[in-house]
Amino acid sequence: MDGTDQQLLALLRQDARLTVATLAHKLGVSRGTVTNRIRKLEDAGVIVGYTVRLRPDASPDEITAWMSIAVEGNEARAVIASLLGEPGVARLSDTNGRWDLLAELRAENLAGLSKVMERVRLIRGISHTETSIHLETYRLP
Repeated sequence: MDGTDQQLLALLRQDARLTVATLAHKLGVSRGTVTNRIRKLEDAGVIVGYTVRLRPDASPDEITAWMSIAVEGNEARAVIASLLGEPGVARLSDTNGRWDLLAELRAENLAGLSKVMERVRLIRGISHTETSIHLETYRLP
């Protein structure tokens, strides 16, 4: 990946609905170049999907959990790419200390959360996990 690919990914992270023409204009390249680069990034598994982000209160009955993840050796990039393609992972953060990554998981119910957790645990390069279910949020004034 070169600088143009990095810029393209940054633009898509901000708004994955940008048109190819808009991306091309912002990057200063042709539409064909953008189309080819997106296809290559998808084929290489760098882009593993597109998603919609919702306000946290848009789905009040949804179950949220945080999964702490330990990664084996130097498998972090592959694990991150896989996690970013998992629809049940709403947010993913790199961290320090005992755990390498922190994933915010979302599901419609406990059975759905169990399936998300199972899929995540099967990702190659994850050595172990610990999950905590979000019960309630307290806000300070």
